[in-house]
Amino acid sequence: MTLKIYTRTGDEGDTGLFGGGRVLKDDPRVEAYGAVDELNAALGMARSVEMMPRVDEVLAPVQRDLFAIGALLATPDHEKMREQLAKARIDDARIAELERAIDGGEAELEPLKAFILPGGTPKAAALHVARTVCRRAERRVITLQRTVPLPQLAIIYLNRLSDLLFVLARVANKRAGAGEVTW
Repeated sequence: MTLKIYTRTGDEGDTGLFGGGRVLKDDPRVEAYGAVDELNAALGMARSVEMMPRVDEVLAPVQRDLFAIGALLATPDHEKMREQLAKARIDDARIAELERAIDGGEAELEPLKAFILPGGTPKAAALHVARTVCRRAERRVITLQRTVPLPQLAIIYLNRLSDLLFVLARVANKRAGAGEVTW
């Protein structure tokens, strides 16, 4: 049996949650996991532009992490939340991996002395777009956290990821020989 992509169950403006229940499509929970989904798509786009092995290798597991974070946000069941965090390996060690990737990227770069304008090569520009989408996802998760208990690691992860994306955008420009435009 083939499943159809359309179910018609959301035609009235609501959607089903992972683990049961239905909410309006503009519910803070849907806004949060939707922003994480958008971030994952932006990372997919950034990875497809000007392949850059060491940069793309860092981002591949991040996409898997984001899928699990989205599932975590999409469930009101706290046990399923814990399962999703464990499945994604989102823990202090994973945060430390992101920090090591940031440090490794920064080691290739000159220290910042001014704000830089997003842009440069298509790869860097795509990473800057992903960074801004990441910041929005972080804001949406924080909004959701005001009313729903969520693991703090989800917010910490998104915060580190936005820093990583900023550094990777700068690395992409440097490796391509593109200068940065300061503000």
